Amino acid sequence: MLQVQNVTKKYGKLLAVNNVSFELEPGSVTVLLGPNGAGKSTLMKAIIGFLRYDGAILVNGIPNKTVEAKRILGYIPEMPALYPNLTVSEHMEFLARAYKLTNYKERIDQLLDQFELTDKKKKFGDELSKGMQQKLNICMGLLPDPQVLMLDEPMIGLDPHAIKELKNMIEQMRASGKTLLVSTHIIDSVDMLWDRTLIMQQGHIRANITKNELDADGRTLEELFFAVTEGVDQEAMKASGIEIEPLDEVKPVKRGLFGGKR
Repeated sequence: MLQVQNVTKKYGKLLAVNNVSFELEPGSVTVLLGPNGAGKSTLMKAIIGFLRYDGAILVNGIPNKTVEAKRILGYIPEMPALYPNLTVSEHMEFLARAYKLTNYKERIDQLLDQFELTDKKKKFGDELSKGMQQKLNICMGLLPDPQVLMLDEPMIGLDPHAIKELKNMIEQMRASGKTLLVSTHIIDSVDMLWDRTLIMQQGHIRANITKNELDADGRTLEELFFAVTEGVDQEAMKASGIEIEPLDEVKPVKRGLFGGKR
């Protein structure tokens, strides 16, 4: 459903994404992990079509920057970009018309109800708290019901109820055959959701591993992350069949990303 083929992105002399290739299957949730500066956000922006890059990206066999691909490709950014002079309802209406959706009123009501925004329908974008803005951001990303959905740090700022509803929506989308790519630093938030993980470091995909492969090895996703990015137990993992792409120089990751000691 989503094919990334030899994608490279440079910012001047900085090589942000270095010859990255992978393919995601329908009905799957893939977690994109990596330390700050690994290239995750750049890669996601390239997939959505915001950036120029070398290589090819196909959505259901269609080049990602075509109108046909954009109709089935969705994106929920880390930072909500709302219009200060539009209400919550007007944001949803604007998006529905932009995508030329039909019979969308009921779906709007359902999404706003799930994320506890029904009583905020008449609030303007700049009147919402950060958490409410993120909820609206998610509702807007889910409204067109895309076949491929990318979520960049989607759970930041959400309350427990909203996190539960988002996880339920992810499960439902996977069950209906959708393809999801979730970028996050909070490993615990996706530990039970993923089917495949891609771990980036210094612009490379250093590991591309399924949950079944990791379960067979007996390690957790967090243990895999530190094995890849810090060189912990790499030889043991290779011995059990888990491939990790080597780097000439691996910079250590501060454990403070996950709430531990720095």
